[in-house]
Amino acid sequence: MSADTGRPLRADARRNREKILSAAVRVFAEEGLEAHLERIAKEAGVGSGTLYRNFPTREALIEAAYRNELSRLCEAASELLAAMPPREALRAWMGRFIDYATAKLGMAEALRAVVDSGVNPYAHSRELIMTALTSLMDAARAAGAIRSDVSPAVMFAALTGVAIASGKPEEREQAERLLDLTLDGLRYGAAD
Repeated sequence: MSADTGRPLRADARRNREKILSAAVRVFAEEGLEAHLERIAKEAGVGSGTLYRNFPTREALIEAAYRNELSRLCEAASELLAAMPPREALRAWMGRFIDYATAKLGMAEALRAVVDSGVNPYAHSRELIMTALTSLMDAARAAGAIRSDVSPAVMFAALTGVAIASGKPEEREQAERLLDLTLDGLRYGAAD
């Protein structure tokens, strides 16, 4: 939706917005709060005017980039469940959670600036993530693919721990091993 008119964005405008948000996550993760918005526009392949038309302030761009990453993570749960068996969907989503956490950690300085401006980009984040994780775990439990005595809250804590311990891009291989170990721990007592 266009913030100005409330109408849906044209397809090209929607693509430009997505390109800007993806570039913003990358650039803010690399350069922090000092990132130049012109570089983000260039990385996205759009002009500065297009960037500022969509995001009139740095804080608006940072908040939108974070919320977009959160939305992509949460929407992936149903998409993955539709495309693969529940246990595989859960494991794939766990990898996406690490992608989300890595982006969030990379943008920490920029996100702090948004919070300092009086906006809470994290409002409802945990609730949305827990809803997605619960749907994945419920499906995997129903399929007999994971044990039934581990709650989504415990799993969220485990994923957060993996993200803290191995959330940097250069630690991705270790993160993947830890995710596999975590998922193997859910198998004990399951039907498989």
